[in-house]
Amino acid sequence: MNGGPPTLDDVAREAQVSRSTASRAINGGERVSPEAQAAVDGAVARLGYSPNRAARSLVTRRTDSIALVVPEPDTLVLTDPFLTGVIRGVTDGLAGTDFQLVLLLSRAGESPGRIARYLGSGHVDGAIVASHHRRDQLETALARAQLPAVFVGRPFGDARHRYVDVDNVAGGRLAAQRLLDRGCRRIGTVCGPLDMSAGIDRLQGWRETLDAAGLPTDAVVEGDFTAVGGEAAAERLLDAHPDLDGIFAASDLMAEGVLRVLHSRGRRVPDDVAVMGFDNLGVAQHTNPRLTTVQNPVIHQTTTATAALLGLLAGAPVPSAPLVFEPTLVEGESA
Repeated sequence: MNGGPPTLDDVAREAQVSRSTASRAINGGERVSPEAQAAVDGAVARLGYSPNRAARSLVTRRTDSIALVVPEPDTLVLTDPFLTGVIRGVTDGLAGTDFQLVLLLSRAGESPGRIARYLGSGHVDGAIVASHHRRDQLETALARAQLPAVFVGRPFGDARHRYVDVDNVAGGRLAAQRLLDRGCRRIGTVCGPLDMSAGIDRLQGWRETLDAAGLPTDAVVEGDFTAVGGEAAAERLLDAHPDLDGIFAASDLMAEGVLRVLHSRGRRVPDDVAVMGFDNLGVAQHTNPRLTTVQNPVIHQTTTATAALLGLLAGAPVPSAPLVFEPTLVEGESA
């Protein structure tokens, strides 16, 4: 050795194999005998050799990188507990692997398709996609690029994509039924964005439950899954329907905004208006009163999605059917 970091040639000499055999053994073991593989593995351990990623990628056609695609602005990613839960779930899922995580976010004013083009250019081996919108063009781009991918949340219409989700329709039903069981009969909702499957599905569950009870479903205002957006939507909702005695906000952040508006108008919660949230990712425990909400197991969903993607990359059989978690009610004081 020359005193610098150990090289592939050093490993080959130490293992008493050719340089090409050492390279194949380090980069996947193809066409390498068990004896040569063991000799190379021992030489790597003794010398402390670390393969050059760029050189390795030329051999394996792999980047050892996974993209976490969150087509939202960075300001939202840093403040939204759902998105921080997604990041934690992916990092937990990659623990103990050599994969690097590439975080892809939206940029202000960018034209649609930038992220899709990046994913189709060979920079990563696979992708986890979360908080996607219909306009993002990601499903078509991933299918065209044949890039292994798993969605956290139901994708729009393309049955080829694997996904992990909570049953958002059932969650919307659960929230609406809790308000009905409390005795509410004029129930409105601040729904999520209707270009996102979670917003669509939670609204559907709420509407189905009220329809079955013979109650009106006209009190609907669209929010954006943020506290500020929930507050603005609640103002519009209560201006249009001042007789509401129950409100389902399709995320806890939006429910926090709803509570602020009700407080400012002198409406007591839950005595005058009962409020339901959705997520249970930390916000519900800090509101006044403490939110009654629906559990959304985001971290578990995302670690499951990451495990599925790692299985795809390893060539393991991964079921194509979606994995959907059942929501549960989390009792608080607001409903």
